[in-house]
Amino acid sequence: MHLHTEWVDESLRPLLENVDKKRQHLRYFSLEEQTTLINIGAKLLFEAGAAPVNAFRAGSFAFNKDTLNALAVNGIKFDSSYNASMFGRDSGVLPGMLALDPFFCDGVYEYPMTVFHDGSGSLRHAQISACSYQELEGLLWSALEAGNKAFVFLLHNFELMNQKKDRPDWVAIRRFERLCTFLDNNRDCFSVKGFHGLTPQITVGPHKPLTSPRWKALSRAVEQLYRKFYQ
Repeated sequence: MHLHTEWVDESLRPLLENVDKKRQHLRYFSLEEQTTLINIGAKLLFEAGAAPVNAFRAGSFAFNKDTLNALAVNGIKFDSSYNASMFGRDSGVLPGMLALDPFFCDGVYEYPMTVFHDGSGSLRHAQISACSYQELEGLLWSALEAGNKAFVFLLHNFELMNQKKDRPDWVAIRRFERLCTFLDNNRDCFSVKGFHGLTPQITVGPHKPLTSPRWKALSRAVEQLYRKFYQ
């Protein structure tokens, strides 16, 4: 389940009391309010025919420690809201630490977004529209060599369209197709799974973020410029 709260005030059926203005992020709501919103979201999905929800990600990764407690109350076992390149480090989850690998906290298994150093001085998360195929392939091999137990990608369906959303973005589509082919050809090394039926594998001990060569970042920058002006 993926929950964006900026539309709570626009619901035709009131979801919470005294919500009369925008609160963009889930972290701006109290524990009780988050528990209610997550419960409503899970019920709506179930009524629409979905399987019972067992995994969650907060919209824009904007969660906090209360979110994990709210998920546990609702019986949701997995979360993937922790993103060290965005709100993760000030979420109140594992304060003073940089979470990169799966961990257990407040009754929930947290699977952080995979992030890496790309030579720019800041962290970037592994996303189809934000990384080149060469970066993603290299990062997967590096994660395997480092003994990482999980590699978490980000992908929205609209990323496969151009910025105007009026035709396909063939650069992004080719990245996705190449990534799928790579994972298919290397099933002996990588197992692609969702959260249903997943047996958690917690990594013990601190790990450093993955690193990708700067030349791959420069190559991606050229690709991104092409996507922006010619797609």
